[in-house]
Formats: sequence, C-alpha cells, structure tokens
Amino acid sequence: MNFKNFIYLFAIILIFSCSGGTDDVSQPDPDPNTKITYDANVKNIIGGNCLQCHGNPTANGAPFSLTTYTQVKDRVDIILTRINSSSSPMPPTGQMPFSNRDIIQKWKDDGLLEN
Repeated sequence: MNFKNFIYLFAIILIFSCSGGTDDVSQPDPDPNTKITYDANVKNIIGGNCLQCHGNPTANGAPFSLTTYTQVKDRVDIILTRINSSSSPMPPTGQMPFSNRDIIQKWKDDGLLEN
C-alpha cells in the first residue's frame, strides 16, 4: 500500500470513528405502560447531560445543582422548558435527544416517582 492510499484509509477511519459518537446519554423511548422513576431512568439522563455544569459545585455559570432527586424534582419545569427550547437549549452544546426529553416528561406526568 502506498503512502497516498494509507492517508485516504486513515482519513476514512477517522471520519467514521468521530462521527458516530456523542456525549449525550440517550435512552430508549419510554414504554407507555411502564412508570418512569428518577433512580431507574432520569438520574442517568441528568448525569450524562447536565452534571458537567450543574454538579456540586456548579461550573460554567450554572445557577443551580442537579445532583439529587429533590433538586431535579423541584426544577423539572425549568428543565423541560430549557431542554425543549430551540432558542436557548440545554445542554447549550445542542439539544438533548428526543427520547430523553420524552422520558423526563413522562416522569413528570407519572408523578415524579423517586424509585
């Protein structure tokens, strides 16, 4: 294999390996017959998408922490507004996957169950 072919092959591998992953933690669409709970479903979404800034201590100017069930439960309306916003989304790097947004909304609709 000559050097030119090696460079092309390397570029193709690099493109495919970089384009497939994201930092978002996406969950499957919620089953309408299953109750969504914080411990089983929401905690991982918050951990993978929000705690980089909304941890304890907060970072990057985040105004509050989302490290506990109570903190997330008390701010669920703010969270839903921001993750569904097209003009000021959270996370600011891009909108959260629809499946995660649906899970958080179903969690609220199911009564904000902890476990």
